Amino acid sequence: MKIFQKVLMIILPCIMLLYAASELSSKGVNSQAMAASGSGESGEYTQVSQVAKKGSYNQDDKYKAIDTFMGVLELVENNYVEEVNSQEAIYGAIKGMLEQLDPHSSFMTPDEFTGFQQSTSGSFGGLGITITMKNDLLTVMSAIEDTPAWKAGIKGGDVIALIDGEPTSNMTLDAAVKKMRGKVGTKIKLTIARKGVEKPIDLTLTRAIIKIESVKSDMIDKELGYIRLTQFQENSYKEMVNAVRQLSNNGAKGIVLDLRNNGGGLLNEAISIASIFLPINKTVVFTRERDKQEKHYKTEAVNFTNRTIPMVVLVNEWSASASEIIAGAMQDYKRAVVVGKSTFGKGSVQSIIQLNDGSALRLTTSRYYTPNGRSIQGVGIKPDVEVEPGTIEYTSDYHVIKESDLSGHLKGENEKSKDEQDKEMDKAMQRASQVLPLDDDLQYISAVQVLKGMIVYGNASNK
Repeated sequence: MKIFQKVLMIILPCIMLLYAASELSSKGVNSQAMAASGSGESGEYTQVSQVAKKGSYNQDDKYKAIDTFMGVLELVENNYVEEVNSQEAIYGAIKGMLEQLDPHSSFMTPDEFTGFQQSTSGSFGGLGITITMKNDLLTVMSAIEDTPAWKAGIKGGDVIALIDGEPTSNMTLDAAVKKMRGKVGTKIKLTIARKGVEKPIDLTLTRAIIKIESVKSDMIDKELGYIRLTQFQENSYKEMVNAVRQLSNNGAKGIVLDLRNNGGGLLNEAISIASIFLPINKTVVFTRERDKQEKHYKTEAVNFTNRTIPMVVLVNEWSASASEIIAGAMQDYKRAVVVGKSTFGKGSVQSIIQLNDGSALRLTTSRYYTPNGRSIQGVGIKPDVEVEPGTIEYTSDYHVIKESDLSGHLKGENEKSKDEQDKEMDKAMQRASQVLPLDDDLQYISAVQVLKGMIVYGNASNK
């Protein structure tokens, strides 16, 4: 009887895997499609979708492979130097199979899948880091604003070399996520390598509940609106509507939409946000699967729109997936000018397939294309106006002699007094340093200047 039970323990999980594979290949399963950037301590985000019907395969080859797997598992169980947990061994085999496909396909145990689902609500425990694998290195895509990681100064492009002293060289994305999450209030030590810094940087962070406010907004010089979208999560569309409506009510003549360091998120939220700015029933993005089947995601009838206000979309190297979808659509329809650096280039779709035991697969099933058919994968979105990251230093002692400074000059009809000019200069300097913390940001300032030019040109061309 014990032998029979042991055989069942080996065979049944394999049959479950075989059944799941057959379902996926022959008739499709209900799944969840993601527009997220990779894996992240901040989590990835899901949307209900359908995995398409795939081609047939040789049943005999499949059964031979499973027979080999069962033989190896039996050898390991009977001969490995220590006792082996069969379920853990099988889970490990599945993880290895998926992780060799691409950086975004992976397997989640029931506990990992539960944590994944919790991360979609915009409130979870951790550090607030979005990570990916770049050149086989655990790389930070972004630190979410107002989180422990952001406050510690972690930046996009940082490589996490050690987590609590353990090297990350052989660590998977999911394993890294699991190690960085933990009980709120507990500490974790990260050792990071940063380009341009010779020595590794040791940081000790305290885990916290990460409550993400995905949309932040402000007015610029009383005539322009600024919106920062940190990621596409539940309620991002509602937050965006509130921001656009408030800026419009405050007299904004144009909007800078900042998607820098935005690693992606919920595809349905991205489509809804695009629907605010683009005409109804326009393709925002389409996917193409292995069999060339396409699915077009189009703008919807939403309860608030602003489809005429001039816009600039600000991106950088860490704008990924859903951010690239928005930037690409706005660019293709010439709805906005894209400013900054070429984006990350994550143009693949992951589907979440839950299995009977509570575990789940994250499987790459298709590629993203912009409305004009441009592939995002590996190349990203190239901005219309390319601007390197940098800062501007403001000085108050710089002075140019003008006509009004010449002694005895002819006073102009609209010329202001010297005192009035000095007051305006003081206010300008004060505004440059206080209106927004971005006012020494070269990319941001360039975006604002482009937007001002669009407004002036638009007003002139409409006369």
